[in-house]
Amino acid sequence: MSTDHPDRDVNAEDQPITEISKADESETVKPEAVKSEDGDLAVAPVEKPRRLTMLIAIAAVILLSDILTKVWAVAAVKPGQPIEIIGDVVTFTMVRNPGAAFSMATSMTWILTLVAMGVVIGVIKIGRTLRSPWWALGLGLVLGGALGNLVDRFFRSPGIMRGHVVDFVSVGWWPVFNIADSAIVCGAILLVVLTLFGFEPNGERLRDHKADDKKLTESKAAAEGETK
Repeated sequence: MSTDHPDRDVNAEDQPITEISKADESETVKPEAVKSEDGDLAVAPVEKPRRLTMLIAIAAVILLSDILTKVWAVAAVKPGQPIEIIGDVVTFTMVRNPGAAFSMATSMTWILTLVAMGVVIGVIKIGRTLRSPWWALGLGLVLGGALGNLVDRFFRSPGIMRGHVVDFVSVGWWPVFNIADSAIVCGAILLVVLTLFGFEPNGERLRDHKADDKKLTESKAAAEGETK
């Protein structure tokens, strides 16, 4: 009497176990495919994680540092009595600034407050879809600096939206500034550099797009040449 099961696959018994497992793995682990604009199948790119949390964390660190250093400066640095750090080149000098960063536009305090509020709203809106860590760093610096100076605009004299910003760091001939001013300038410079080199907020790079488009064009041209 035969002991073979009628539904048994004899060929499967002769195959090595490793070959069977590889066959199963190749069938189950497949990259996700999508259709491109021209109807061809292409592998869908893996999306990078969003960087909103990173942006908020950087902005929070800048904001907290700015507030604490201003509180210290108001308590420790008296107007007209600078504290020397490196001779008279680097000093802590108390200045109440009604204008923008580095004492610019001193007669436009309330307008500068509205501009800063617009910057904060714009940064938060961009940050919701942000995927580049470098853009998160730059925007986080700008957001933290803008919020730091906004705190002074709202809560310091002479009144809401007209408050004077506390500046206390003096370096040589450079106008007196604070941590918020430094963060805004550094963040803006970083964003300009990223833009010039083609880095986008979504983590991609314009140069890579151009290279991919060129390769796609060349491959299509080669395929058309073979069919002729």
